Amino acid sequence: MARPLHDEPGEVVLSAQGVRKKIGRKWIIDDVTFDVKKGEIFGFLGPNGAGKTTTIRMLVDLIRPSAGTITVCGYNVNKNPEKALQYVGSIVENPEVYTYLTGWENLQHFARMQPGVDEQRIAEVVDIVRLDQRIHDKVSTYSLGMRQRLGIAQALLGRPRLLILDEPTNGLDPKGIKELREFIRKLADEGLAVFVSSHLLSEIQLLCDRVAIISKGRVLAVGGVDELVARNSPYVLWELEPLERARDLLSMRPDIALLSLDEVTLDDSIIAGMGANSLITVMEEDLIPEIVAVLVTQEVEVRAVHKINPTLEQLFLKLTEGESID
Repeated sequence: MARPLHDEPGEVVLSAQGVRKKIGRKWIIDDVTFDVKKGEIFGFLGPNGAGKTTTIRMLVDLIRPSAGTITVCGYNVNKNPEKALQYVGSIVENPEVYTYLTGWENLQHFARMQPGVDEQRIAEVVDIVRLDQRIHDKVSTYSLGMRQRLGIAQALLGRPRLLILDEPTNGLDPKGIKELREFIRKLADEGLAVFVSSHLLSEIQLLCDRVAIISKGRVLAVGGVDELVARNSPYVLWELEPLERARDLLSMRPDIALLSLDEVTLDDSIIAGMGANSLITVMEEDLIPEIVAVLVTQEVEVRAVHKINPTLEQLFLKLTEGESID
């Protein structure tokens, strides 16, 4: 029997407050705080060694925090793990599946470990993850994307309110990533809280409603993706002639920052389209008409102006001082 979702929209399903972890004399996780709400997709983003996997292991009681509290649906994960974790479905690292069994046999095996999960529920999760055409084939014949969906089906067997996915798009091709993104959005729209750890900045920006950025064991920012991205002004790319005169004029403006190519984060397609007379600036969008007028009156030919909207990647690199992603 399914658990009714009586909670109001926006109710906190997962809460981590002041979570810390010490190994030996070193604090590897220091003051991690965030909430994940019903019906939202929450991204957890950080460079290699930032503490993402350690945090996830604490969320599902695989390791214990040295300080702080983690609650799921109001239950303390460490003090009352059975109550808390009954509301959690998770895939930490790779889905655990038996390749010599069929998809259906895998789900039957895991269903035996959970009370109240019958054949009807197995059929429901198979339909949810859209594996009905292949569920009776051996998992050894499945693509990576199909195995990922089977893993999610397994995580959904117990009708969780929180789904935790650790790097779910690893190894998937663009089509598989798109399908998984649409599938996760559907789950959230139906009221599930989804926590996603990922190293793919563009995917986090496309997929998630809110995000926490973690570096060196500390959460540096938490907020809506659009809200965090808006902290950065857009890049404005100019094609100008003569270039040096234009550079001199723009450099005199205190409200415009001139940047070199190695100071910015741009898609390769944008870089490939830049000509020899290109300049990159950071400025407020409202200034563009005024600057165009100034340049024209100073006999600078404005051949093109392109506004490149800020991305989560820009904010990430700014907050982590250029640390690389895993």
